Amino acid sequence: MFEIIRNGIIGYDSHIALFILGIVLCVVVPYLLGSLNFAVIISKKRYKDDVRSHGSGNAGATNMLRTHGKSAAVLTLLGDLLKAVVSVVFALFLMPGDGFAYIAGLCCMLGHAFPIYYNFKGGKGVVVAAGTMLVLNPVVFLICIIVWILIILLTRYVSLAAIVAAVLFPLLNFFLYVKDYFMTADYIVPYSFLLKSIFSVLMGVLIVWLHRENIVRLAKGTENKIGSKKNKLK
Repeated sequence: MFEIIRNGIIGYDSHIALFILGIVLCVVVPYLLGSLNFAVIISKKRYKDDVRSHGSGNAGATNMLRTHGKSAAVLTLLGDLLKAVVSVVFALFLMPGDGFAYIAGLCCMLGHAFPIYYNFKGGKGVVVAAGTMLVLNPVVFLICIIVWILIILLTRYVSLAAIVAAVLFPLLNFFLYVKDYFMTADYIVPYSFLLKSIFSVLMGVLIVWLHRENIVRLAKGTENKIGSKKNKLK
């Protein structure tokens, strides 16, 4: 199993056309999986409604929580988490190292945010990013989740917690990887390091950019807090 993940079904010594095909698959398959937006699917199938017409207009677990309640939010979260995990594991088995899995994670996030099946209007990719972290770097995932929970408990701003975790993710990824680099003599390290660094930063930037309206509301003090009267669950 480790050798398959290390070398991939398509290895570095594969024909260039096959290698390029592998990269294309790491982009297209995760994007299509990411476009399966479970907030939209569940709200339409279960509630005969579109969650994007309520609250923040966002197709994600938080807006599902505020609009349709806890069970809908949990199902949405699990679905979005699963599609990220499947996307990343797919890339891990297909291509050598774990650098291409970061590409898959970003593309799954892009599909979630701009789903081809739902007029390119989706969610903000936080859960998808969490699923990517869970598979590729559980230590970073755990730290970011703890920070995310603490910020919500202290401020009750879900958006602020997501933004801080998004900034923290690439920073932790970089410093923990640098530590491992000096303890490893693996030829694949520098190549993976480049892909990890670039795409973990892009994932963080994407989440912050998708929260740009929340940032404006946070600055003005008008951002909704979780559990406030305006956001009472059904």
